[in-house]
Amino acid sequence: MQDLGMFLDAMTARGELYLPLENGALRCTACAHRCLIRPGKRGICQVRFNQEGELRVPWGYVAALQADPIEKKPFSHVLPGATALTFGMLGCDLHCEYCQNWLTSQAMRDPASAVAVNLVRRISAEELVSLARRYEADVLVSSYNEPLITSEWSVSIFKKAKAAGLLCAFVSNGNATPEALEYLRPWLDAYKVDLKSMQEKNYRRLGAVLKNVLDSVALAHALGLWVEVVTLIVPGFNDSNDELYDAARFLHSVSADIPWHVTAFHPDYKMTDYDYTSPQTLLRAAEIGREAGLRYVYAGNLPGLVEDYESTHCPACNRVLIKRRGYVVMAYHITENGACPYCGTSIAGVWPSGSRRARLHGRGMPVLVR
Repeated sequence: MQDLGMFLDAMTARGELYLPLENGALRCTACAHRCLIRPGKRGICQVRFNQEGELRVPWGYVAALQADPIEKKPFSHVLPGATALTFGMLGCDLHCEYCQNWLTSQAMRDPASAVAVNLVRRISAEELVSLARRYEADVLVSSYNEPLITSEWSVSIFKKAKAAGLLCAFVSNGNATPEALEYLRPWLDAYKVDLKSMQEKNYRRLGAVLKNVLDSVALAHALGLWVEVVTLIVPGFNDSNDELYDAARFLHSVSADIPWHVTAFHPDYKMTDYDYTSPQTLLRAAEIGREAGLRYVYAGNLPGLVEDYESTHCPACNRVLIKRRGYVVMAYHITENGACPYCGTSIAGVWPSGSRRARLHGRGMPVLVR
């Protein structure tokens, strides 16, 4: 593990999300842990460290890089059908026992994931933007590990991506600070948050505080970011009706327009003794979301088994506006100005227009023109 740390320490730059303190100490503000880091020490994430009073942060590499449908992130209200070039580094500020990206996120904590060093590839921000163009991606996304702890690297990429006309997004655990969200806001368009539980004891088990995540959802929305929220439904962990209602009501209190994705768990990492999430459980969770007044609720990871909860419906007339199966958009019926073509209701989201909309036709997606 020390060798891995030394390897990654060589790929760092001076950080910006911190406050200098006395005697060379500093307070990191990238995530809600707000680690006090003394010279020669590291934060909880293990990848941000104090070198003689200067914060060093990850820079200039990726450990995961893939072109995906944006629906896989999942974003259901951001340029449906678009390609998202998704990159990630190593490290996380949480230690979720069921992490499905543990190879990259837990590389600094788990000896079994140290093989992730073999995935590391040095790359520049310019090269990432060039790759996005090559794959005809409309969005650059930071994911796979926790992007908050590599915010400075993301911003350096997003500045160039925005200049090239790309949208930029985070797929995050939401354990953010106001400082981090305000730092990201000029360069970030969309923010997906994992709301893992509505129980404080569960969040303590995962290494975070529930209030910090709830505050981040509310602040990201208030800052004008497009926010979507995912809850991975883990049987016996967060699947009670009371907890699901609490999650849905909280989101509704922020905005009824926030899409809520309830997704299926499969045993992974250190939680291999839990059951798979059944389609019936996802349907129950989705129905709770609608009963709580959320306008856009989705059930994921079980394509074809969750009735109409893969598709986007008009909240007024209930007509299907975006028909999906898994990550595939089969039909798209939202007007260029973001409305239902049948009743005129405005549909919340970031919708394609102009040349982006034309590419939907070019990829064979049926688009209703009205």
